[in-house]
Amino acid sequence: MRLGILGGSFDPPHIGHLILAEYALDAVPLDHVLFVPAADPPHKRGTRAAVDHRLAMITAAIQDRPEFSVSRVDIDRPGPHYTVDMLRLLRAQFPEAELYFIMGGDSLRDLVKWSRPQELITLCTLVVMGRPDAIAYPDMHEAVLPGLVERVIMTESPMLGVSSSEIAARLVAGHSVRYVVPAPVLSYIETNRLYHDD
Repeated sequence: MRLGILGGSFDPPHIGHLILAEYALDAVPLDHVLFVPAADPPHKRGTRAAVDHRLAMITAAIQDRPEFSVSRVDIDRPGPHYTVDMLRLLRAQFPEAELYFIMGGDSLRDLVKWSRPQELITLCTLVVMGRPDAIAYPDMHEAVLPGLVERVIMTESPMLGVSSSEIAARLVAGHSVRYVVPAPVLSYIETNRLYHDD
């Protein structure tokens, strides 16, 4: 089985996340994509919505797509929460699967700053999607990460400059995010009064 993995804070999940998963599914091609909400991303200064809300939102976002599911692997373990450790756990959970970690070009650009990147690229193949704000290419870190070029699949998706932080800021300001987040996610946000100043 070719198993795609899309990690993130999903705070909130938006169409950019879903497009990444959808295009990776076809491009590799993958059999299934796991969305893995991060419990405590080391590179971010805290999430805005509690992990239970983020888990519920991503579950709502993918409810009509049987090829997508949510994994609690990062939520149900102690920190710090590094991608390489999450991949080791998924390798143990799915020993027969080939793992494909889906990321944006900005993440490939910053890969050398991640925890244990050399080990990470032995655990999975990186499926890298272009982003409007990041130029990335397979051999960009080959000098410091030997073998990286063989572990990267570059693919294309619509170049959407959508970010969860911008969406949250619009919500706090009382602006619409209709169409930028899936309707079930927006309904969940409104019902639970997430991303409000009060």
